[in-house]
Formats: sequence, C-alpha cells, structure tokens
Amino acid sequence: MAAQPPPAPPAVEARFADLCKLGVGEGVAGEAAALLDEAKGALLGTPSVGGRLAKDAERLCFAFVLYCAVKLKGRKEGSRIRLCEILKGCKLKYDDFFKEMQQISLKIEKILESRYGRDWEGHLELKQLESLVNLLADASRFYRKAYNELFSSSTTDQEPGSATNTPDYFLFGWNLFLMLRSRSQELFKDLVSCIHGLVAVLAILLIHVPAKFRSFTIEGSSHLIKQSEKGADIIASLCHNYHTSEERLKEMMDKSHRAIEDFFGVKALSASKCKTENLDKIDTDGLMCFNGLIDEESFQLNLEKLEKLCDSNSWEWELDLKLFLCNDYIPSAEKSSGGSTNLGCSKRAFETLASPTKTIKNMLTVPCSPPSPVNGGSVKIVQMTPVTSAMTTAKWLREVISSLPDKPSSKLQQLLSSCDRDLTNDVTKRVSIVLEAIFPTKSAADRGGSIGLNCANAFDVPWAEARKMEASKLYYRVLEAICRAESQNSSVNNLTPLLSNERFHRCLIACSAELVLATHKTVIMMFPAVLESTGLTAFDLSKIIENFVRHEETLPRELKRHLNSLEEQLLESMAWEKGSSLYNSLIVARPSLASEINRLGLLAEPMPSLDELVERQNVLVEGLPATPSKKRAAAPDDNTDPRSPKRLCNESRNTVVERNLQTPPPKQSHIVSANLKAKCHPLQSTFASPTVSNPVGGNDKCADITVQIFFSKILKLAAIRIRNLCERIQYVEQTERVYNVFKQILDQQAALFFNRHIDQIILCCLYGVAKVCQLELSFREILNNYKSEPQCKPEVFLSIYVGTRNRNGILGSHHVDIITFYNEVFVPAAKPFLVSLIASGTRPEDKKNPNSQISGSPKPSPFPNLPDMSPKKVSSSHNVYVSPLRQTKKDLLLSPSSRSFYACIGEGTHAYQSPSKDLAAINSRLNYNGRRINTRINFDMVSDSVLAGSLGQTNGGSTSLDPAAAFSLPSKKRKPDT
Repeated sequence: MAAQPPPAPPAVEARFADLCKLGVGEGVAGEAAALLDEAKGALLGTPSVGGRLAKDAERLCFAFVLYCAVKLKGRKEGSRIRLCEILKGCKLKYDDFFKEMQQISLKIEKILESRYGRDWEGHLELKQLESLVNLLADASRFYRKAYNELFSSSTTDQEPGSATNTPDYFLFGWNLFLMLRSRSQELFKDLVSCIHGLVAVLAILLIHVPAKFRSFTIEGSSHLIKQSEKGADIIASLCHNYHTSEERLKEMMDKSHRAIEDFFGVKALSASKCKTENLDKIDTDGLMCFNGLIDEESFQLNLEKLEKLCDSNSWEWELDLKLFLCNDYIPSAEKSSGGSTNLGCSKRAFETLASPTKTIKNMLTVPCSPPSPVNGGSVKIVQMTPVTSAMTTAKWLREVISSLPDKPSSKLQQLLSSCDRDLTNDVTKRVSIVLEAIFPTKSAADRGGSIGLNCANAFDVPWAEARKMEASKLYYRVLEAICRAESQNSSVNNLTPLLSNERFHRCLIACSAELVLATHKTVIMMFPAVLESTGLTAFDLSKIIENFVRHEETLPRELKRHLNSLEEQLLESMAWEKGSSLYNSLIVARPSLASEINRLGLLAEPMPSLDELVERQNVLVEGLPATPSKKRAAAPDDNTDPRSPKRLCNESRNTVVERNLQTPPPKQSHIVSANLKAKCHPLQSTFASPTVSNPVGGNDKCADITVQIFFSKILKLAAIRIRNLCERIQYVEQTERVYNVFKQILDQQAALFFNRHIDQIILCCLYGVAKVCQLELSFREILNNYKSEPQCKPEVFLSIYVGTRNRNGILGSHHVDIITFYNEVFVPAAKPFLVSLIASGTRPEDKKNPNSQISGSPKPSPFPNLPDMSPKKVSSSHNVYVSPLRQTKKDLLLSPSSRSFYACIGEGTHAYQSPSKDLAAINSRLNYNGRRINTRINFDMVSDSVLAGSLGQTNGGSTSLDPAAAFSLPSKKRKPDT
C-alpha cells in the first residue's frame, strides 16, 4: 500500500508562513505563528473587520499579528523587519492599517496581555506612529502644494503611483527635508517645526533651482510681495505667504546650511558673492548659496546620497519616509482633514461635536468670496487644513503670548501679595517645577531614560525651553484674568483660598501646557500625558477648561475646539475611570454611592506633592514652596490639607465613608439648578476640598456644587448626542423620552456610569425606549447608525466593563458586548424608568390645544437650554430645509382672518382637497402673472456635510404610546454588527 502524502498545511497558516518569509527570523516567525494560532478564532472567526471582505480582513490581521511579534518579541532578538515592509507584503496602505488596528487589538487584548504583559500597547506605539504618519502626510501635502505654486511642474499634480514619477527637484527638496529631520531633533516633534523646515527648503530651492523652472517672474509676483531697495526679500515673502516666524525661519536656514555643509562637504558662500541669474532682482543680504549643490554634474549623485540616508535607525525607522510623496501610501486629504471613516477610530480635534458648555459652530469649512458671475454664482468653500490651522494658532502664540513678560505682571504680583501671605514666590517656583515635569530639559542619558514616541525624554533642550516659556506666559496671563474676575465676585472676600490651592494651579498650568502642545501639533506627549506628568486626574482638568476659555478672550477658535474636544473626552469616559477624583467628590455629594465606589476601589490616589515631582524628574530646584504635606500641621484649614479630593483616600477610606453615610441622602433632581449655581458660586468652591462647606453659604458642601456642575455638563453633552443619533435613525420623536431616561439614570442610578462610557448608556436607553414603544428598531440598526457618529469608537459597544467577584470575594472584572451589558446590567437598573413610559401615555395638552403649534412648522426643541438652530433638514435624501416661523408671523397665522393668506407645508389650501390639487394651487399662485420661472433652486450649492456641521436640528415632541406595550429584552443571539 502506497504511503499517504503528508497533509497539506491549512490555507491560512500557509499564507501567513509566506508572509513571514519577508526576512523574519525563525524565533520571531515561530512567535508570530503561535500568536496567530491562538488569536485566529477571535480575528478570523468573527464578522469581517470594519465590514471588509474576508480577504482584506485576513491581510489586516496578518499584518497586525506579525507586527506584534516583531515589535514585542523581535525587539529582544534584534529583528530588523519594518512596519512599512510588513504593510507592503500585505498590500496595505498606512491609513487602512491604522484605521482598523483599534478594533483588531480589542478582539485579542486578553491574549496580548497574557503573552506580553499589561504594557503591550505602550511597547507597540501604534497610536504614536499613526500620529506621526498623519503629521508627515500633512507636511508632504503642504510641500507638494507650495512647490507647485513656486515651480512649474505638471507631474506633481498627477498624484503619481510611485515616488519614481516625482520630478527630480521636487524629490530633492523632500529628501533634503528628511535629511534635516535626521539631524535636527526639533523637527521630530511637531507640525509647526516641520513647516518651518519645509519653508527653509523651499527658500534653498528658490536660490539654487534654475530660474526657468519657476512658475512666476520676480516683477509683480504675488509670491514675492516683500520688496526692498535691493530686490525681492525671499525670506520675508515666504513668511508672509505661509504664516511662519521670520526669526525662526532664519534659525532654520542656519541649521540647514550647517547640515548641507556637513553632509555634502561643500562650503556655504554669501549669496551676494555668487553671480548667477537665479539671484537677479533678489535681495541677497543674509542669503547663502552652495556651488555644486544642484549643478548638472553633481545633482544626481547628491540626490542618490540623500535617498540612502532616508532609512534611519530612530523610532521613525518603522516608516518609509520617501513614500509620503506617493499619495497612494498615505491617508487622503479628506480623511486626514476630517473625513469620517467606517469606525471613526482616528479623529481630528476639530471633528468633535458641539461643546457641552458652549456650542461652537463648525469651523472646518470657511466660505471665501461672495457669489459672482465669474464663479457661476456658487459659494466657494475653502477647507481648513491641519497646516493652516497649526500655522494660524502658532501665529497667535508667537504674536500675543510670546511678547508677554516671563514673570507675573505688576497687577498679578499685587494680587498675590495681597493674600494672607505673599504667594508670589510659591507661584513662580511651582510653575518651574510643574513645567519641568511636562517639558524636561535634562537629556535622556542624564536621567537614564530612553527615547520613545510618547515620552518626554524625546524633547531636546532648546525646544523644551521654548515651550516652557510659552506655557508659563500663558499661565500667568490667564491666572491674572481669573483673579481679576474672582475679586469682582461679591461672594469672594479673599483670594487666599483659591491662590493657595495646589490643585487649581496645577490644572491651570496643565491646561496652558496642553494648549502649547496642541498649537505645535506634537506627535509626542499626546493627551493625557500632561495629566500623568502633573499628577492630575481627568476630573480635575474638567473643572478649569470652561474658565480658561472664558478668561482668555484672544484664544483662537481652533484651540477652543481642541479644549472642546478634550472636555468631551473627559466627560464621556475619562472622568469615570478608576482613580478619578470624581469619586472622592461623589462619596460626599451622594453618600448612597459610597459603598459601590469602595467595593470597586474607584477612589483616587493622593496627588503627588511638588517634592515628589522633583524626585521623579531628578530636578534640583532650590527654595521649593511648601507642599501640602509640609503645610498640614501649620495650616489645617488650607485647601491643600488632607481633606482635598485626592487626599481623602490617604486617610482611612472607611472612616471617610462612614462619616458621610451619616449625612442625609441627597434630594432628587440635583442637577436642575446646576447652571445657576455654576454662575453664582466662586471658583474656589470648585477646587476646595469636597467636605468643606460652600463658602457662599447654605448647607451644601463644595462636593455638591462640583458634582452638580459636572452632571449638568454630562446632560448637555448627552442631549446633543441623543438628538443627533435619533435624527440619524429617523426617530426624532423619541428624542425627549431617551433623554429623560438618561437623565433619571444619571440622577438615581449613577453607578451605571462607573468605569464606563456615556455612549454605552445612551445606546441602551435608546434601545430600551424602542422596546417599550414597540418600535421596529434593532440593536444592529442602532449600532450601524452609531458608527457614523464622529465620536464612535469600536470599544464602546464591543468592550463594556462589568465588575464581578470570585469565590474568594476578590474583585475582578471582565468586558462584554453591549447586548450582554444591556440584558445583565442595564435592564435590572433602568427597568423602572423604562416601564414608567408605559404609564405616562400621551400628553393630554397635545390634544387639548391643536392650534398651539402651526401645522407643518418644525416643533420647538424639547431641550430649551440647547442651541436650537435652524433650518432643519426635513429630508434624509435631499437638501431640503425648513425653518420655524418667527413669533410675529405665527401670531398672524393664528388669526382666522389672516390664516387663509398662507399655505403651510402639510396643510391644505382648501377643505377636502387632495394634496396634488394643493400643490397645483400653490404653483398657480406662484405663476399668477403667466410668467414661468426658469431658474431652478440649486440645493447642492451648499453640501450636506457643511450644513450638518454648522446647523442644529430641531426635535419633535412625543407621540402616543401603547399602554399595553410589552417590555422585552433583545435576543442574545443577535450580536452587534462589528
């Protein structure tokens, strides 16, 4: 009997083995195969990633598994395969890979944690690499556009399929920029520095590229508008065109000259001594040129030398930086600048929804010139790009903030010295310590640290010193504005409690530093790294954002949008995480929640003292101000005593809880008057210890005020998201019911929010209301629509925290999908609120007064405190909008004698007349003079995306409910569409 041939390996394993032939060592290949074998059930046995085809999903999973093995296992064995090579082998683009990585990692996070430890995500550095890809993509698009403006080239507009199609001078300039990045640590960090480096490269090209390749002539050129007696000023003109700093650009030019001298071995010469036609009619003062840099004889050799340098051994080694000139390998401009994706995993700061404290209109698109016959009467929309946004905010920081003194002003010093003791020295020393913790100026080698993508050790000293200076000046400016405002508050008799509060100052410093980092669009120290450096929690920072915006009137809109985005992140989930100081306030304001908070171990740890920050950074600073621990005995009534929010758990936590359990339970509807209390209570009550009585008076503790303000913001954010989601699924009439259920849960079952995301509660509220109202709305349909929301993240519905205890009573946790959470946790807690909808039925006042609202006009919003902007989009498929009637016209319509003059949408022009005859009658009135109207209304003049961002939608009221509607649970068999 013939021997049977060995069985063929499974197709999946065979294809993955072929991928590992890219150059992976045997150890890494074996690790990758083992990881795939353990994870393939979760990765390939579930619905395709992001709704992709099975083949595409497999390639994504292969790339992720191999990268994990190389990065987490291969780094110990010296594996040299790069991420760009893995993606090339899998035929994937950067944006495809990064867009789906979050969902893939969620599916196997337990496997990765068991194999590589809890810090596996930090070692992968995927989020930081994604930010770096976006930064370089933005920089390359800016360079392509600017180059085409200055030099005549048709091929750069064709978006080539490979870098080999790029013009030589164009490619030379990009590689020259990459060479500068490899030699200048400053250019690793942020987009603003990269743009200054690229503008310096453009200046060098203007000096050296033959004049015949320019797209303009010197005389009367709009590109070189800065003129002097000696000719066109290249540096000043480029600074004007691209909003760069002239001083900083000149510094970048000097660095470029030194790098070129060192790399190519050529000597820089004064441009005034170089007699070339390139420099005709150009002011050569301060300019340098290099003989042989772009000459015909040496150009190709120099270009090849630059290309060989592109492969770096730094943390950028994972990427092929040359491919950023090829648009096929980078995120499209639409995606990078705000276009939505399937899962919404990576969002820009200015993509977020309206602020829960202050609605800001969508600034993504800016209308340009008014309609004119030249452009056909259409409105031209200019897209706000990341580069224009960064350079605009950097200009504000440079012109408004950098010109301020680097120490407290005389007025601020007066306010600080007027306290019970002079606090000036304490304030200045604190700024130095905290900003040193955020922007360390000691080298990584001195501290024994290592360079990382999200590590402060990556800062070089000049860059860090400049950012520290900007942050300190901004801090002093806002601090003075807050002190002025608080001193005018009739409820504040003394600024000492506020100005001696350690947490208040750290929050203000952290907010200032975060704005500086956001202005420069850094790819390191991404939020919430600033919180980790300062020892603050998300709840702490949420207290200062609104005050910061209110007291810095010159803040650019993009920075306001950034703070808005941060505030949403803090409110939606970060403030509810374990270790948040919110829980230290909740056990005081809501004693009924204390047992659950302690059972889950949610209380915050003590805020590290300034001494501890100094030890952590190994900073030697003399004359430190007294820290909370030092002041405890001398100043027992100070706000930095052991009763501060984080200091609560430094005492006996059980003692604190028992003390608060003796207080009466909170009243219902705590959050009704929160907005009023937020306005009338001074800022010091927000940052005071939770157990301190409200300084304004009354029986409230400071924790009551803080929690009420926080919950009011939660409600406003939830109202906006509920309204948007109900509008998207076309059940606007259920908006108010969903909101009311959410509000009741927050007020009476706040424990449902612990360690969770508010969108998880919103989704469950929406489905619960749909079940009670017997609507044909499945969880799958809700999730499919939710995925189109800008704040959507897959972990919101795939990984929801559920706390459990094992047989030994030890607290554990696991994460479930949203249907399991709904059935096992949400329904038992929220069922009374959902069932109450059955008994409520319809509102009788809707039937008693049929004329209370004109038929056909959009009904007023059920949220009077939210912006109810119009017009409202009334068609999901067409650009048709309707505005509510003004009150003056509504009064006229309510008069029977006047009502017959108008025809409202949905209302007949005559009794017992069909709609078709109504429309015919309206058309005949419009054409009463026999003249036909040939002009069509162009509803496409403004796109849906523009209006959706800048216009709010009104909401309908409640409709009747079936009292006999049965409340039922979804089937566990129906899984969320992932």
